[in-house]
Amino acid sequence: MARFDVAFHEMPDLAAQGGAADALFELGLAYCSGRDVEVDLVEAHKWFNLAALRGNSEAKRYRSELASEMSRAEIGQAQRRAREWLALH
Repeated sequence: MARFDVAFHEMPDLAAQGGAADALFELGLAYCSGRDVEVDLVEAHKWFNLAALRGNSEAKRYRSELASEMSRAEIGQAQRRAREWLALH
């Protein structure tokens, strides 16, 4: 997997430009680890879900691990956010 040397605030735009799986995965990592942002498992799950949809197999594993730490309501919220993002991009 390629690592990006891109500022965090540029990642959503990069991800939206073609939905690159690696950029989506990096966003998930940022939100689950608190790198450059507050830890937010719902956002992390959303980005891992989108990366998994784009073919990133590592994102599937991370999404599954996060889901075990989240409530059903939080998972549902993350899935809604992912669908909303897909509808816009």
